[in-house]
Amino acid sequence: MTTKIWLSSYPPGTPPEIDARAYASLKELLERGCARFGDRPAFSSFGATLSYRELDRLSRDFAAFLQARLGLGKGERIAIMLPNVLQYPVALFGALRAGLVVVNVNPLYTAPELQDQLADSGAVAIVVLENFAHTLERALPGTAVRRVVTTQLGDLFAAPRRWLVNFVVKRVRRLVLPWRIAGAIALRDALAQGARRALSEVALGPEDLAFLQYTGGTTGIPKGAVLSHGNMVANIEQTAAWIGNLLKPGEETVITALPLYHVFALTANLLVFVKLGGRNVLIANPRDLPGFVAELQRTRFTAITGVNTLFKALLEAKGFGAVRAANGAGLKVAVAGGMAVQRVVAERWQQSMGVPLVEGYGLTEASPIVCCNRFDIPEFTGKVGLPLPSTEVAILDEAGAEVPVGESGEICVRGPQVMRGYWNMPEETARAFTAQGWLRTGDTGRMDARGYVELLDRKKDVIVVSGFKAYPSEIEDAVMLHPGVADAAAVGIPDERSGEVVALYVVRKDPALSAEALQEHCARHLTGYKRPKRIEFRDVLPKSPIGKTLHGPLKEEAARRAAGSGLG
Repeated sequence: MTTKIWLSSYPPGTPPEIDARAYASLKELLERGCARFGDRPAFSSFGATLSYRELDRLSRDFAAFLQARLGLGKGERIAIMLPNVLQYPVALFGALRAGLVVVNVNPLYTAPELQDQLADSGAVAIVVLENFAHTLERALPGTAVRRVVTTQLGDLFAAPRRWLVNFVVKRVRRLVLPWRIAGAIALRDALAQGARRALSEVALGPEDLAFLQYTGGTTGIPKGAVLSHGNMVANIEQTAAWIGNLLKPGEETVITALPLYHVFALTANLLVFVKLGGRNVLIANPRDLPGFVAELQRTRFTAITGVNTLFKALLEAKGFGAVRAANGAGLKVAVAGGMAVQRVVAERWQQSMGVPLVEGYGLTEASPIVCCNRFDIPEFTGKVGLPLPSTEVAILDEAGAEVPVGESGEICVRGPQVMRGYWNMPEETARAFTAQGWLRTGDTGRMDARGYVELLDRKKDVIVVSGFKAYPSEIEDAVMLHPGVADAAAVGIPDERSGEVVALYVVRKDPALSAEALQEHCARHLTGYKRPKRIEFRDVLPKSPIGKTLHGPLKEEAARRAAGSGLG
């Protein structure tokens, strides 16, 4: 790319480049933030709050425990299997301060999904909410995990509320299934042990690894994107430069409803707002809309992030109409990513909350933010915005040549936020980059004369369910484990609530196989958003001359029939 045509469209005062080494590491980011904002609230959950000073102390204690008690050294991998609770930032920053590499895990994974990720990453330890320990117990065989730290929901609340919450979760609501993991250590015990130990300082620089962030990438095979401290710091600085003076250090409150194990919330909410000294209000279960809306009504928040389905659900929720008045017009920034934003949702949001719903674009391999619309847009643009500072975007054809402005091709990215590659997968890494160093996103788009990027389509077979990518190959592999299945194909069909849901076409090996039995099978092997919502049995599936299943015709047919009665 010879000219960065988007720079002329930048907001006044936005720099074209950032200092990608403003911090040597995320450890330095945390330590400087805690020193600057010590008594400011950092994270709130279920009415309890940790200050930056408390976050500093607790994460220090956990880091000392990991080093001195568990004997973990720089570069070893630790998995974190937690929803949005106070324990997440403590475990995250404790692990990073100990020099470990964090492997974020979806708490709703099935045992086979969890086992695959733990085995591939080589994680030697894991922090898990006790609610999901029964899944971990089944997943541990065949992995390198030798240390397990468990925590209960209320563990970081003050007594006696801690005792009450943990009793209700376990004994009244019965949300903790029986589990037994030899040698498991309770988080509160770990913190107490760490408090008595010295923390050995670990030298960390931009090249050191921070995360193995798992994604299907551009091929659908689950793999760990290798994200360094430098990658993450760069994306934090790029995002902060884009925000400019809109948000003030030490004064902001962000609503964090997207899971922190997902890279969007990890960067845009947790890490960016630690730099800003902001308060993260953690929403553990955004599906509890009455509880979510009640939290919004009693919180004067200035920023919120989400995906289209989240904003749509809020707009339709009872009581949301009172949120703007209760908020005192405090909202400054609302950002949507992860999936396409529908115009009707964006327009309703702006009318309801008085600020635009600003759409951005990114992917795990870019830490994740690549593009974002200006925050001063008067209305919905239908574009995913301009490349962030120090970011290059090119639209390339199949031969790797740049297409003329306005024409479509594959969106490709270069910048300091782009991953090193995929963990232990050199061939996949090679396929992800061009010879000129462009990251191939697998997404189709175009760029206009002002530098605004428009996303035309996800990689043709990827199914995007509420911002989460479900890959047909992974779903089909799980379905094919059923002895009664001869062939299977998964496609995405439009859905009003989720954007898309999974439709499954199956050729039976066992004529007696039912849709209900297949749903039960999928529930054992696939996370909820990956499970088919519609199933249809076929005699044959469409194939190419070389025998590859053709998803296109099935997807087109499924979309036409989506408005009708359920399949299967």
